[in-house]
Amino acid sequence: MALTRAEDRADSIRRVLAFTFRHWAAQRGRAIFIALFITAATVTEIFVPLFAGRLIDALAANRREGALLLFAAMASLGLAMVALRHVAWAGIVPFTLRIMRHVTHDAFHRVQRFSTDWHANSFAGSTVRKITRGMWAFDTLNDVLLLQLLPSTVVLVGTMLLLGWHWPILGVVMGVGALAYIAMTVVLATRWAAPASTLSNAWDTKLGGLLSDAIGSNAVVKAFGAEDREEGRVDRLLAKWAKRTRRTWMRYTWSGSGQLLILWGIRSAITGAALWLWWRGAATPGDVTYVLASYFVVHGYLSDIGFHIHHLQRSVNEMEELVDLHDQPLGIEDRSDAVPIRIDAGEVRFEDVTFRYGGHETPLYEHLDLVIRGGERVGLVGHSGSGKTTFVKLVQRLYDVSAGRVTIDGQDVAHATQQSLRRQIAIVQQEPILFHRSLADNIAYARPEATQREIEAAARLANAHDFIVKLPRGYSTLVGERGVKLSGGERQRVALARAFLADAPILILDEATSSLDSESEALIQQAMDRLMKGRTAIVIAHRLSTVRTLDRILVFDQGRIVEDGDHDALLADAGGQYRRLFDRQSGNIVDDAPELTDA
Repeated sequence: MALTRAEDRADSIRRVLAFTFRHWAAQRGRAIFIALFITAATVTEIFVPLFAGRLIDALAANRREGALLLFAAMASLGLAMVALRHVAWAGIVPFTLRIMRHVTHDAFHRVQRFSTDWHANSFAGSTVRKITRGMWAFDTLNDVLLLQLLPSTVVLVGTMLLLGWHWPILGVVMGVGALAYIAMTVVLATRWAAPASTLSNAWDTKLGGLLSDAIGSNAVVKAFGAEDREEGRVDRLLAKWAKRTRRTWMRYTWSGSGQLLILWGIRSAITGAALWLWWRGAATPGDVTYVLASYFVVHGYLSDIGFHIHHLQRSVNEMEELVDLHDQPLGIEDRSDAVPIRIDAGEVRFEDVTFRYGGHETPLYEHLDLVIRGGERVGLVGHSGSGKTTFVKLVQRLYDVSAGRVTIDGQDVAHATQQSLRRQIAIVQQEPILFHRSLADNIAYARPEATQREIEAAARLANAHDFIVKLPRGYSTLVGERGVKLSGGERQRVALARAFLADAPILILDEATSSLDSESEALIQQAMDRLMKGRTAIVIAHRLSTVRTLDRILVFDQGRIVEDGDHDALLADAGGQYRRLFDRQSGNIVDDAPELTDA
């Protein structure tokens, strides 16, 4: 098991670094530019100790002109280092910002296109946390690799070569000590601290999801006086998060102490070797100064390497979930031969359709054949789980059929681009979702280029204009997150206005009147009747009064259409399901049949 975990961590590092270098490749020239300038700046620091040693010897020999020249050389190297480092750091700003923008845009692009099932099983807050944490991890990762680890490597290699050129034993001591330090740091970071960091990040994601869920559902919390209960849930999760995070931080603390111990050993070995060379007459006081100054430069970089490797590992941990999002299959994708669909009449056909949800052995639909003619108004009724909602999701291609095909005007929806398909299908959901934007923006979401006059015309058709103009800011009024500032009836009318503005040839209505007062219901029913005219309309019905005037009613039962006809024809069948449902809702009979709800 330990080997498997080590392999998983190694694979995670490879995936994250490969992901990083792919984005570097998009700005290859700028990455090389930064690397060259930071390397040049670091090389200047390697030669400063050499000149410092020579300066001590010049002072000891009273060579004034030589001492002044050495001082001027050291000052020049310092100025060059500042200038070169500034250029490198200034160059990494646009380099990193461009990558952060790109990875965030790409992650959002993918999340928007993930399947309905993926979104149903994911916390929005957790997803946002994964994206933002990964985005900022890129900032740390770029700095660590280009501005910290690269200079550290240059200093270590350069100093080891220079010392080894003069005194091979010092080069060996420096090289062996540095390698031992780096090896221990890497092992501690990747094998000991990293697993704890991965686990604490997972709890951080859970915490973000729980907070988002509770805050987003605050209306329900208040309705049941459950503030203390939700605080208890957060406290329990915070306790687990704190426990995992404490373990991570303590492992980093112990790692830091171990690294300092090794640095102390390297310093003692280098100082002892320099004194031994001086004792034997193989080094001058200036040489000893050079060795010690070189070590102090290396010491600074070595001590930083420990932090850099830990930061590198932490960045990898924080980017893992972002990379996972990037590698996650979209679920429903446009096929390579997909073309924009053109819908005129709006005829919908299910041709020998078999469909099963992922992981289910028994299909919901099996060899389903159905034709909804263009311009026909069709109601879908049936008990919960009978297949009504799945039917309209297949029309929208939110799922792919297992066998057979769904066509609109003879065009297979599986071979159409998803955007072109869904832009020509207007949907009004039972619980409409609004953006925390203005009323005008929410209505115009169906057609962003719409003029204010067109927006207002759509609102009038949806019986929404009158309540909107009474608001303090009218159409500029912000509706709150998910439209919480509006009543249920007002949200429904805004959603209907959006559908009017879309002017799509196919309309799907997940009945909007089931939980409204009679006045709102009447206004919305009137707007719905207007909206259905001249369109193919599919109405998921909860109240059978909604479907009485439709052209046709389909009764679903366990994925099968068991009855098909208009209201009067279905009502005439005394033993039919529709008749039983109708009698139960109208109060004519009382039986044990489950109440009609959404599927």
